[in-house]
Parts: sequence; C-alpha cells; structure tokens
Amino acid sequence: MKLPTHLQSSWQQLGIAPEVLQQKSLCVFAEATELIDVETAADGRVWQLTPAAADAWLRMQAAANADGITLKIASAYRASSRQVELIQRKLDLGQQIADILQVLAPPGCSEHHTGRAVDIYQPGGPVVEEAFETTSAYAWLSQHAATFGFTLSFPRNNAYGYVYEPWHWCYQSN
Repeated sequence: MKLPTHLQSSWQQLGIAPEVLQQKSLCVFAEATELIDVETAADGRVWQLTPAAADAWLRMQAAANADGITLKIASAYRASSRQVELIQRKLDLGQQIADILQVLAPPGCSEHHTGRAVDIYQPGGPVVEEAFETTSAYAWLSQHAATFGFTLSFPRNNAYGYVYEPWHWCYQSN
C-alpha cells in the first residue's frame, strides 16, 4: 500500500519514513465526516464519536454504570492534523520518532481519526497508563465491551509494535 498523497507531507515533516506503513502493518483510516458530541471533559474539551460509535458508547457506559462502574473518555476523535501536533510536540522535547511511534500512530493511521476509538478511564484511577488494567473498569470492559461492539485494539505484543494500551477500545461497526 502506498501512502496517500495528502499524508505524505505530514510524514515527511515529522521524519516518518513511508516504509513504516508496511514495516508496522499499519492501515490508513479515513477521517470521520459525521461526528456528534458524547461527553465533555472537566477541562471543557468535547469528545466526539461517529453516530453509531456514540450510540454504542452511551449504551455501554449506561450498562457499566448500572453495574456500579463509571466509564469516562480520556480521548476520542482527533483529526490527523492533531496527530501531527502531538507527534511534533514529542519531537520538540527531543524524543526519537521510532520511540514516538510506539505510543502514537502516524497521521492517518490512528483509529482516533475514524471517530470510533475511545481512550477510557475510571475516575480516580490511572489515565492512559498500563495500570488501567488493574481497575474494575478494565475488568468490566474485558467481560462486556464486545457486547457493545468494542474491542481492545492494542493488546500486549500486538502486531503494530505499539505499547500495550488497555485503555484504548474501538467500536467495530457491523
């Protein structure tokens, strides 16, 4: 697969070799075009998902709540341009691109671009940290998320070379 033209300049700017697409077996995802607001963070950020993912998220969140588990969003939809900013910030801090690409997808390759991915946390617990796997929220998700169409995207030793992300779940549309 060849890198789409609209992403080539971003990758070049960030120092990401086009070969990374094949080396890491990455997919290029289309950006979501229809998004709805599903949650507002304490700092005022509004988290958005596609309508189908939003419906599934709200149903899953309500079911968890009925079981005494609070699920909150730490991150949801973000544009490829935002992904560029996040990577550039890490580069500006002196991090190497190979290290960055273990924790952030290249622009165009993040499930967050689809509007179907959510980074989940439990209030009072770790946020986007591996320790999330020790929470009751993770235990609940492991048992129930598939019922709502959500799957854990990056388990340990995943094929993409990303770190284990027990907080990152993606809605798989039917």
